[in-house]
Amino acid sequence: MLVLLGACKEQNKREMKDLDNSNPFFTEYQTPFQTPPFNLIRNRDYMPAFEEGIRLAEEEVDQIANNPDPPTFDNTIVAMEQKGKLLDKVSNVFFNLLSAETNDSLKAISKKVSPMLSEYRDNVRLNEKLFERIKTLWDQRESLGLDEESSMLLKKYYQRFVRGGAGLPEDKKKELRKINSELSLLTLQFGDHILEENNRFELVIDDQNDLAGLPEMAVTAAAETAKKRGHDGKWVFTLHKPSLIPFLQYSEKRDLREKMFKGYIERGNHNDSLDNKKILVKIVNLRERRAKLLGYESHADYVLEENMAKNPGNVYKLLDQIWTPAIKVAQTEAADMQKMIDSEGGNFKLKPWDWWYYAEKVKKARYDLDEGQLRPYFELENVRKGVFWVANKLYGITFEERHDIPVYNPEVKVYEVKDRDGSHIGIYYTDYFPRPGKRGGAWMNAYRKEENIGGEDITPIIVNVGNFTRPSGDKPALLSLDETLTMFHEFGHALHGLLSKCTYPSLSGTSVPRDFVELPSQIMENWALEPEVLDMYAKHYKTGKPMPKELIEKIKKSGYFNQGFATTEYLAASYLDMDWHTIEKPFEGEPMEFENEAMAKIHLIPEIVPRYRSPYFSHIFAGGYSAGYYSYIWAEVLDADGFAYFKETNIFDQEKAAKFRKYILAAGGSADPMEMYIRFRGCKPETSALLHKRGLDQVK
Repeated sequence: MLVLLGACKEQNKREMKDLDNSNPFFTEYQTPFQTPPFNLIRNRDYMPAFEEGIRLAEEEVDQIANNPDPPTFDNTIVAMEQKGKLLDKVSNVFFNLLSAETNDSLKAISKKVSPMLSEYRDNVRLNEKLFERIKTLWDQRESLGLDEESSMLLKKYYQRFVRGGAGLPEDKKKELRKINSELSLLTLQFGDHILEENNRFELVIDDQNDLAGLPEMAVTAAAETAKKRGHDGKWVFTLHKPSLIPFLQYSEKRDLREKMFKGYIERGNHNDSLDNKKILVKIVNLRERRAKLLGYESHADYVLEENMAKNPGNVYKLLDQIWTPAIKVAQTEAADMQKMIDSEGGNFKLKPWDWWYYAEKVKKARYDLDEGQLRPYFELENVRKGVFWVANKLYGITFEERHDIPVYNPEVKVYEVKDRDGSHIGIYYTDYFPRPGKRGGAWMNAYRKEENIGGEDITPIIVNVGNFTRPSGDKPALLSLDETLTMFHEFGHALHGLLSKCTYPSLSGTSVPRDFVELPSQIMENWALEPEVLDMYAKHYKTGKPMPKELIEKIKKSGYFNQGFATTEYLAASYLDMDWHTIEKPFEGEPMEFENEAMAKIHLIPEIVPRYRSPYFSHIFAGGYSAGYYSYIWAEVLDADGFAYFKETNIFDQEKAAKFRKYILAAGGSADPMEMYIRFRGCKPETSALLHKRGLDQVK
C-alpha cells in the first residue's frame, strides 16, 4: 500500500488524540461487529466528526494527488477507495437517521453540513493533479493487466471525474461548484417541506356517522392517533399510507374521501411557507445549466449516460411500449367503476378520489375478495418470517435476532445474518412503523458497505425502513397485500447489500446503475404470492391456520385486477420525470401548467392522477431518481423475465439461485449490468414476460 498515504494516516491518528474522546465517531466502536453505538451518539457529536472527517479526507486526497511516484492502480485508485473512513462513518449514521429519526437539531445540522460536503466533493473531483493521475491510468488501461472488477473501478473513477467537471476551465469550475452547493440545499429543503406537509395534515372526525364503511382496525388506529394529537374522543386520519389508503378504499363519505385525496395530492402546492413549486423550478434549471456546462443537451442525457437505458430516447421508447396497452386497460377499469356508480344510483362521474373505493367494490363483486379478508393472514412478524424463509430456501442464509446491539429507536430490531456454513455475513436492522420523524415510503440503506481490499473482509451493516400499519388496539400489525409486497421488495435490496462479495466499496452492494438496482428488489416480490410460500407464512393471526386454498385462488384470479390503474399512474409519473429533465433551456413557466401539458400529451384520463405530482415528487427532487423514475419498470422487465426463468423448473431451483447470488447479488457493480444479467439468465430479457405478468398482453 502507498507508504506516503500510510504516513499521513499515522499523523492523522496522532492529531485525533487531541479530539474529544467522548465522541463515539473518534474511537473504534466497542459494539458487536462494530455496529453504530446509537446509545452513545449525541446530536452534538455530528458536526465535529463531519469537520474532522472532511479535513482528514482532504489531507489524504492531497497525499494521493501529490505523490511523487508515477501513478499506479494501487497508489491512486485503491488509495482513493481507502480514504475518508471517518467521513463515511459519520455520514452513514447521520443521513440514515436524518431519514428515519429526524428532529429539528438534525435538520439544522443537515443544512450546515450539506454545502460542506458538496464543496468537499467538488474539491476532490476538480483536483487537477488527481485527475491527471487518473487520466494517465485510464489512457494506459489496456496495459495494466487489471481484472474485470478493477477495470470497472478505473472506468468509474475516470467517468466520475470527467462528469464532475475535471476537464472544465476554471471559470466554469467555479460556476459548477456554486450549482452543486445550491442543489444540495434545495433538495434538502424540498424533502423537509414534504415531511412537514405529511405531519401537519389531519382529518379530524367527531361524528361517528362519518366513519361509515371503515374497517374496525382503521377506526381504532384513528382513535389512537387522535389521542396522541390531543383530540381525545375523536378520530384523526393522516396522510401516512396506513391511514390514507384504508380511508380511500372504504369510507362511504365521498366528500371526506375527496378531502383526504386532495390533502395528499396538493402537498407542496399551497402557496405558503411549505410550497415547493419555486424550489423545483430552481432545481430543474440548475440541473439543466449543469448539464450544459458538462457538455450534455439535458440533465436526462447526463444521468442516463451511466444507466442501462443510455439515452432519453430509449426510456421514452420503453414507456410508450407499455403505455399503449396500459391506458386501454385503465379506460376499461374506469368504465367498469362508472357502471357500478350508475347501478347504485350515484348521480356523478367517477373522480380520482373515487377510484380506490370503487376498485375495492368491483374487486369484491367480481372475485368475492377484499383487503379485509387478507390482512388477518399478513401479520407483520409472520410476513417477516416468510421473507427470511424464502432467503433461506434460495441461498441457505439464516437470521438470528440480537439483543446486545444498540438501536436508535425501541421499535428497531437487529439480526445477525449467517451463511449456510454458519459464517458471519452481516448485520440487518428492521424499522417498520411510521413516526413523525420518519420520511414517507420504504427503503434500504447501509450503515457500512461490504469491501475486501487487501484481504481485509469488511462485512455489511444494512437497514430496511418502512411505514407499515402499526399494531392497533388488541390486534398486532396486520399488513395489506401492498405492504406485504413492499416488505419483500425492500428485503430484496437488503440481500443485494448483505450478499455482496466485492473488493472495492465503490462497486459493492447496490452501487449499480439506477435502472438495474431495482432488479434484486422487484424479483423478490414474485415469491411473496406463490402458493408454496403463502402456505409457510400466511397464517391467521388468531388461529394460526394457513390461508385457505380458495382465498389463495382468489388472489391468483384477481392478480391482473386494477393493473391498468397501477401501471398508468406509475408511467404518468415516469413521463413527468423525463419531461422535467429533458428540458434544454431554462424553464420560465408555471410548474402545474407544465405538468398538465405533460399529462395531456400522453392522454392521461381525468380519473387518474400521476403517482407523484411535481410539488411532492421527492424521488426526483429530493432523492436520487431524477431522470430515473422509469427504473422500476425497466427493472421489472428484468425481474419478470428472470422469475419466468426460475419457473421453468421450480421457484427454489438451487442452480439458478446460486447463479443469481453469484452474478447479480454478490457482483454489485463489478461488471456491465446487462452482461451480469446474461450470465445469470443466459440471454437478454424480453418485455413479453412483463406484459403477461401485468395482464397487459390481453389487450386487443
